[in-house]
Amino acid sequence: MIEIKDIVKGFKTAESRWARFGPYYAMFPVDFAFDVVKKYSNEGDYILDPFAGRCSSIYAGGVLGRHSLGIEINPVGWLYGNVKLNPADKEEVVDRLFEIYGKRNYYNRAIQRMPEFYRICYCDEVLKFLLSARKNLDWKNSNVDATLMSIILVYLHAKIGEGLSNQMRMTKSMGMNYSVEWWKENGLMNPPELNPVELILNKIEWRYKKGIPKVTESAVVFGDSTIELEKIVERSIHNDIKFSLLFTSPPYYSITDYHADQWLRLWILGGSETPKTITEKHKGRFVDKERYYNLLDNVFGLSSKMMEKKSNIYVRTDKRKFTFDTTIEILKKHYPNHKIMVVNKPLKLNTKTQTKLFGDKTMKPGEVDIIMSN
Repeated sequence: MIEIKDIVKGFKTAESRWARFGPYYAMFPVDFAFDVVKKYSNEGDYILDPFAGRCSSIYAGGVLGRHSLGIEINPVGWLYGNVKLNPADKEEVVDRLFEIYGKRNYYNRAIQRMPEFYRICYCDEVLKFLLSARKNLDWKNSNVDATLMSIILVYLHAKIGEGLSNQMRMTKSMGMNYSVEWWKENGLMNPPELNPVELILNKIEWRYKKGIPKVTESAVVFGDSTIELEKIVERSIHNDIKFSLLFTSPPYYSITDYHADQWLRLWILGGSETPKTITEKHKGRFVDKERYYNLLDNVFGLSSKMMEKKSNIYVRTDKRKFTFDTTIEILKKHYPNHKIMVVNKPLKLNTKTQTKLFGDKTMKPGEVDIIMSN
């Protein structure tokens, strides 16, 4: 059995090279995911995460010999998770890369009509390649296309020299107007000239250098947990499968808009060319207390129907009063016989948070872990 320290630190193994695959705003630390899975479950157990994000919990479970199942509504997070659980054959991904690049010149005129943001963010060669990938990669149905698209997503925006774009943050897509003004102020009106195939090929070579991870049968479902869980409950009852660990972190009330934070990556997956407020249920920032309560009540209620009597529940959530009180109330409702322990995770002044990286220096209340066992 591979040691956890060899996965969460360094890049000596295939498991470590894929563990941190996929920059994602407000994500589980990889070492935290592995520690929880190891402590609160056993090999051969079934693990559930109905708010999977970039699927660190599911990956940790699979690598540590657990059957893990996640659900994720954001296609960016789903792609990251789906691919690192089962990357496609390297040579097929490389062949597909050259096929997509070979179609780039079909988009010579299309790039001329794109907003200023894109023309400053990407050189023409990269932008034509991205339009070709956006049009031709069937990432929902083809594992090869999903793998290539997910690698493109990782490097879609980053610091100059590390990705395909002009200077940008890697984890979060900044707004169009903000980015253009920032580039103008910092003398970065000309995007770096680069060959996208060379960059992506180098990234593929590095990612696959140690092979692909060994993962116990695990999966992540693309969709809304309130809908998908109903189907999963039926299947688990039919197949007499019970989950021993529920390990998740629900969206925090009125804090993060996961779709807005990834608008540029959502664009290349077929989304809007400009950032738009998401109105679809359960996709934007949660600002309606009743809808937020109903989401957690629905998801934790359905999940409880599949848990073993002697199961463990591990939920990381926001310490702010409404989110915390709501989460505790609902968990007690659906797991009345479980003992509950609350572990505060306060932020220290020198704690490096993602919000600090984006200029918000105000002190945050921190997070809290709710641990329940029977």
